[in-house]
Formats: sequence, C-alpha cells, structure tokens
Amino acid sequence: MATKARTAAKSAAKSTAKPATGKKRGRPRKKKLRNISEIRRFFHRNEVPIYFISATNFNLLGLDEWVKNFKYINYIDCYDGRHPNVLCPAEAPHAEFQSIEDINNYLLQHKEVVEYIAGRGKRPKAVFLMFDEETERLAKDIGAKVWFPKAKLRSRVDNKIETVRIGDKAGVPSVPNALSVVKSYAQLRKVCDKAGIGHDLVLQSAYGDSGHTTFFIKSEADFRQHEHEIIGEGEIKIMKRLNCRGSAIEACATKQGTIVGPLMTELVGFKELTPYRGGWCGNEIFANAFSPAVREQAKQYTFQFGEQLKKEGYRGYFELDFLIDLDSDNIYLGELNPRITGASSMTNHAAFAHADAPLFLFHLLEFSNVEFDLDIEDLNARWADPDNIDSWTQMVIKHTDDSVDILSAAPETGIYRMKDDGSIEFDRFDYHRRAVESEREAFFLRILKPGDYRYEGADLGILVTRGRSMNNGFKLVDRSKKWINGIKKGFKGRPLAAAEPALDQTDPQFKIL
Repeated sequence: MATKARTAAKSAAKSTAKPATGKKRGRPRKKKLRNISEIRRFFHRNEVPIYFISATNFNLLGLDEWVKNFKYINYIDCYDGRHPNVLCPAEAPHAEFQSIEDINNYLLQHKEVVEYIAGRGKRPKAVFLMFDEETERLAKDIGAKVWFPKAKLRSRVDNKIETVRIGDKAGVPSVPNALSVVKSYAQLRKVCDKAGIGHDLVLQSAYGDSGHTTFFIKSEADFRQHEHEIIGEGEIKIMKRLNCRGSAIEACATKQGTIVGPLMTELVGFKELTPYRGGWCGNEIFANAFSPAVREQAKQYTFQFGEQLKKEGYRGYFELDFLIDLDSDNIYLGELNPRITGASSMTNHAAFAHADAPLFLFHLLEFSNVEFDLDIEDLNARWADPDNIDSWTQMVIKHTDDSVDILSAAPETGIYRMKDDGSIEFDRFDYHRRAVESEREAFFLRILKPGDYRYEGADLGILVTRGRSMNNGFKLVDRSKKWINGIKKGFKGRPLAAAEPALDQTDPQFKIL
C-alpha cells in the first residue's frame, strides 16, 4: 500500500510541475510560416472570423476569396443582396452621419450585426477603413479585436505636419515647405520668404481629404477665398508649388521588414470625375508609368518610411503619396495614409498579388501573431519587376453638378460593355473585377442607389477598366470620357418635393472611400 501511495504522489507531482523546459503550458505554438505557399495555405484554412466593417467593401474587394471566414459588414448594399459574403443590415434609426467612423459605430451597435458576429463566435477580429476610439470601445463590447494600430496612434501619424517630421527622420524628403500657423496673407508671405519657397503655394491643413483641405494660393485674392479654412486651423503645411505628377504606393510594415507594392499614377482634379480641384479621383497601374530610377527611389523611400513608422509604434498597412517633379525628376513625400485606401483595391488585384499574395494578407499576418520568415528584399524586388505589373485603371465617379435631387434610377453593379458607337450597355452581373476580359469591358461598383440624395461631390460609383485612362500628357483619353459619360447617363434624378427635407450642404460631404 505504501508503495502504491508513493507512486500516486509522484504521479500527482509530475502532473502539477512546470514543464522541464520552463515554458508555461497553454495553446500549442503556431508553426512558423517560411514561404508564400505556406502563407496562402494558412489563410485558406483560417478559422478565425475576420470582418471588414465600412460603408462599402470596395477597399478590400475580393479579399474574401483569399481568406476563409473573411466577411464584409457594410452600410451600403452595392450588390442588391447578391454578394455571398456581404451583410448589409436593415436601416435603423440613427443620427446623421458626419464621417465613416460614425457609419462604423452605427454598424457595431446594430442588432443584426451584433447577433451575426456573436453567432459565428471564435474570438472575432475587425478591420476598418477609418475608426476612432469609440469604434475601439464598441468592438471590445461585442468581443471583437481591432487588427490595426490604436486609433490614437493612427491619428498622430496621419497628421500631415507630423508626416513631414517622420519623413525627415526616415530620410524621405518632402516638397520644400514651411510648417506654421497662418494668421494673415502678409504673415504667410513672411514665412515663405524666410523658408525660400516663393509665393506660388499649395497649403494643406493637418487632417482631411485632399479635395477639401488642399488650397492653391498664388495671390491675396486666392488666400481670401480660402482664409476661413486656413486661419484658426493650427499649424499648416505650406509647400512650394511644383510642376509635378502625383503617385501613390502602398506598403505593409511587418516585423520582418516593410513590404512595398507598385508605384501607381493618380487621377487628380478631372472635372469629369470630381468637382474638387486637387481631389483624388482614381488610379492607374501599368509597368512603365515611371522610369526605372523613379520606381526604385520610390520603393526605397517607402521602405525607409515604413521602418521609421515601426519606430513610432505603427505597424501594418499604409499608403504614401509621392510628388514627382517633372522639371527635375526629384521625388518628394506628399502625405501618409496610415490605413488601407482607395488605391488598395488596385494594389491587392495586381498581377503580383495573384502570383504571390495580396499585400493586405501580410497585414493580417502581422496581427495574427504568427511567426513568418521571408526574404523581404527579394519579395520587394519581385513585386517591382515590370513583368509582375499589368495595366488597369479605376475611376471614382462623383456627381459634379452644383445640384441636389433624389435618384430615381442608377446603373447596377456588374460588367458593362462599350459598343462600336461608343455607347455603354449593361452586360451581366458580377462582383469580380477580374471578370473584365478586355478594354471594351468595365466593372462598375454602384455606390448611390435609387432613393438616395444626389448632390455635388456625392460618390456615384467606381469604374474599373483594363488599360490606361490617361495619355502621357496626363489628360483623360477619349475612351475614358466615353466610359464616364455612359455610366453617368444611367443615373436619373427627380426634383425634391416640397414635403421632402432639403440636404444640408453647409459642410462638404465626407469621403466614404
């Protein structure tokens, strides 16, 4: 009996003792991923519910086909209920939205959304286009973890003034500039004289969409036109105006290094697409958009900036705007978007994404706490290879007239075809951009639907085509204009009735993309 007792005691001691390695018992450690194939397989088998919560699913279009259990929760139903992975809850009473954050906070409190997320269980994760500290709180309340750096940190680095300072630390030059509070036009000129940047200027406030918060100032009359948006807005970024070409590049700062996507051209300020001078309205991606030297420099600057962002505490997906001086070929940092953007759909559908993996998968990998080991330098070189870049264009079509009405008809989401006479006709429903077979076809993602207000600056939808939209002189080609006009003709409106509330347009409408 004594022997049996001693044996039992030894067994009990072994069962309660710490492992010989000194490591705590717990969940088994996830296997380190060592190549692209293993990363793709990891997401193909993913069991963790991940939700992209936003106004639409445009920014991460198609990611659900790469990541098992990836779903979209959206306010706007672009697909009339026909997308299998999009949940658009029924309209519930809410205060007027002033931002994308307001939309997301509404969705996180919606009964249908809360029940849907709870029903799928398994420690859900959430990603957003935009969010604030209230969004973080609401996500936590329903048991969801936000897979992005904290809102407070994002807000700090998103400040255009702070972006200049981060760039300086990273060795990434900004357009010749001065950072100053602006109190009057006379004081502005003194600041510029001291900085040696002349008086033909571009001013940007710390936050906001470039279409609304970028001001071109060459004279006192120009300043008077915008002084109510400049004076009292704190420190302003005051830049020398360049003869330049806008570009965009997306990247992901990971523990292994910063992964860099391709350099894209930007469509800016076209009156056919946007009423805002300086307003972003689309992107082109094609192999020879820039010289090899410019592409290499942009890639290197983006890598440096991403490594500095990690030192600032930020990790994951981000986008940089670069301005390329056409007179000198110098590259300057324009601004930082510490998030996915309107260009993300282009980046994550490029040829290299299909050959390897979409860039956003590396963001999800970074936040999934799975160890991985990749040769980032080799990956960046491969993604910069012109053979891995195909030619596509996306155009964001806004209502450009100074008018307000209510839509009675709108083109549906799907594939459209251009006929021989240049007119546009609906061909078939689809939610895949890759369904576009030639430059005679285009994918249109509808944003505004019948019953919505149509007002100056409202996003009507996004048109995606193969090939280029601009010529080498950065002007829209005739084919692009035909596509834009053809889609716009599909929108019909009726005047506001006397009993209907007028739309308050005292402030510019916020950008939802």
